[in-house]
Parts: sequence; structure tokens; C-alpha cells
Amino acid sequence: MLWNAKNGRVPLREGVMHYVSFGSGEKKLVILPGLSDGLATVEGKALVLAGPYASFLRDFTVYMFSRKEPLPKGHSIRRMAEDQAEALAALGLKRVNVLGVSEGGMIAQCLAMDRPELVEKLVLAVTAPRANDTVKSCVPDWIDMARRGDHKALMIDTAEKSYSPERLKKYRKLYPLLGRVGKPKSYDRFLVNANAILAFDAADGLSRIACPTLILGGERDRIVGPEAARELAAAIPNSQLHVYPGLGHAAYEEAKDFNRRVFDFIR
Repeated sequence: MLWNAKNGRVPLREGVMHYVSFGSGEKKLVILPGLSDGLATVEGKALVLAGPYASFLRDFTVYMFSRKEPLPKGHSIRRMAEDQAEALAALGLKRVNVLGVSEGGMIAQCLAMDRPELVEKLVLAVTAPRANDTVKSCVPDWIDMARRGDHKALMIDTAEKSYSPERLKKYRKLYPLLGRVGKPKSYDRFLVNANAILAFDAADGLSRIACPTLILGGERDRIVGPEAARELAAAIPNSQLHVYPGLGHAAYEEAKDFNRRVFDFIR
């Protein structure tokens, strides 16, 4: 089967890391998801997650990783990048293309800085080089909602800050269901990830990213702000920038050409 969808887990020195893979192509793309991974990991979801990438799976093999389990309190973005490098080595993946989305983009920045031999090309989507004022205006609220166990409020606020007005017209009809669907047994992983974002600052090291880099942002991003993408592009040598007009933090989901841009770049 072309999709060749697989669910897997990698033992690490401390804990394990779940991943999914799909495709049969020679080129490798590693995807690092955002803060939502703190609520639900990729475990067992290979077939579900493969769908959006179906047209690329003859030429590429795609891997999507969750953060490791257990995720220690106080674990930093840089430590998450170290975990990722360990997982790649365990799977025999020596040189890969990396797409980091939101918090995953922060991890990807550290991976490209600290382990440049692992990253062939880098795509940073709706992410930031540090916890800027926009990040600090929303993540603490999410931490408070998670600590209260108010899943509905957390999901609604995330949606309102992520999607375009056009997409929100459809999603708001689902808001009455959000408190009942997808609530985790514990918010511990989410809180570790969220606090790691607030402590993140890699701005001084961006010039060390040597690989070709594509930066994708949203002009209406209310989570990292539209200037974050421009700050990355100004600091990373050999980078190119595209900012989607009219779209926000969920540009990776809403932009019809998002995946095509990513795969054309790494091709």
C-alpha cells in the first residue's frame, strides 16, 4: 500500500517516544507538532494522520513524533530537541528534512542549531524564536484553564486565536460539544509543554542555522504574532519567507497550498 502507515515507539535513555510514519519515498520528512501534542499524542493514529499527505507519499516517507513519555516537569524546549535527536538516531535517521509547527518549530530551531548534521532542510511554520509579548498574552491563560480543568474554555480560546473569521463561522457551531470531547485524563503534559514555551528564547542562536530554511507565517496570527516569522527570516541565513494574508496561526491547516509549499521546498 502506498500509504504504508505505521505506528511505532522509540525507547530512549529516559522514557519512550511515540511516532507514526507513512509513505514509501526516499526523502524523509520529520514533522514536530505544536502544543496540542500535550493534550493528545500521535500514538495509534498513523492512518488518520496520513490523509493530508497522500499525494506526496510516493516520493516521501513522513514521520510525525510526539514528545517523550513521561515528560518531566521543567523539561525545556532544548531538552525536547535533545530527545528528538536521540529518537532519530535510534531509528537510523541520519539526515532528514524537518517541519516544525508552532511549539514544534521551536524544537526544530534548537535541533538545527545544536545538531546541524541531522537537518538537511528546515521548515518553520507559525512559530517564534522566543516567547514574545503575543505568546505571553495567551499561553498563561491556557495554563490557567488547564489547571482549572476547563477543557471547553481552553479549546474555544485556542480556536478563536487560531482560525480565520471564515473558518470560525463553521467551528463555532461545534463549541457546545467541546467540553465533552477530547478532554485528557491529566493536563500534566500540556502544562510542561506550555511552560517550556514561556521559557523559550533561541533568538541569539538563529545565525547558527546553516541549512536552507523556509519560514511560513500568518498575517493574522494571534498566538505568536505575524512579526515572529519576519524576525526568524531576518536572523536565519539562507532562509526564505512566506506570510499568508488573511490567515492566522492555523495557516498550516487552512492554506490550501501549505503542504505543496513544504514538499516543493524539500524536493
